[in-house]
Amino acid sequence: MSTQQLDTASLEAYLTRHIKGFEGELHAEKFAGGQSNPTFKLTAAGKSYVLRRKPPGELLKSAHAVDREYRVISALQDTDVPVPRTYLLCEDESVIGSMFYVMEYMEGRILWDPLVPEAKDNAERAAIYDSMNKTMAALHCVDVDAVGLGDYGRPGNYFARQTDRWTKQYRASETQRIEAMEQLIPWLVANMPEDDGVVSLVHGDYRLDNMMFHPDEPRVVALLDWELSTLGHPLADLANQCMAWMLPREGGIKGLAGVDRKALGIPSDEEYIARYCQRTGRDGIDNWNFYIVFSLFRLAAICQGIVKRAQIGTASSAEADSRGDAVIPLAEMGASLI
Repeated sequence: MSTQQLDTASLEAYLTRHIKGFEGELHAEKFAGGQSNPTFKLTAAGKSYVLRRKPPGELLKSAHAVDREYRVISALQDTDVPVPRTYLLCEDESVIGSMFYVMEYMEGRILWDPLVPEAKDNAERAAIYDSMNKTMAALHCVDVDAVGLGDYGRPGNYFARQTDRWTKQYRASETQRIEAMEQLIPWLVANMPEDDGVVSLVHGDYRLDNMMFHPDEPRVVALLDWELSTLGHPLADLANQCMAWMLPREGGIKGLAGVDRKALGIPSDEEYIARYCQRTGRDGIDNWNFYIVFSLFRLAAICQGIVKRAQIGTASSAEADSRGDAVIPLAEMGASLI
């Protein structure tokens, strides 16, 4: 059975036993996107749920950790970070062929394009950006010990550990020699900022299309796709979001390169960063260029993993080809900043 399908008979029997109030004939429909972990809308007797699963088949070590996603979303239920309600985690692979979890289905909008063409006017567009900023600040202000996530990652030396992790993941999924990546890897190691001791919960893939907005209001109702979350440095999320806006308009990941942001009500990087610092009590940021270069390297490594999964047949989306084409341009953009 491929990543596009579910054994609904087996799943229906399991959910009927384990989710209170679950009943009726189960129907499953795969969402577009959800590149790393295939995601499905489940419907039964007029109720809807969302299921996220590990892709079946051979996987890179530590990738597709849906159990970690389930844990962090469950821990954030009563915080200022908007997340869906969780129902269950199933580690028994015999049910549908891989580990999965089930959470609340929420009504809302996924905004794929940072130009936000859906916005009624510039004021709404600006409010959408401000809600993203507010949600990120709320995430980084969570008391990880109080919500039971004090052991969710190793504190300290986050960027050193992440550089090592993504270098290993990149090497494990390498399909050709990319000169820009060979430049970036030693540069990151040599230019690592001194660890400042700041530790927070980080999302790991904080960007516009990983959140759901209210159907009619410019506010985030759910932060989604927690697969890369860990304890780490909050500037990783901020740099990741700003890095995404540097990318060109065309390609697998739409950016804001060449866009007149002011004319659209979209904040500049400086305005966005200043608002974040205000919300989190941070007094400016040193070594910003390092964090941007790191973000480009990391995204290139992630995209290379998608290329490799496409080759072995476990990639879960038709986006795999366009993301593969992004590896070299991302690496070259990072190298140009060093």
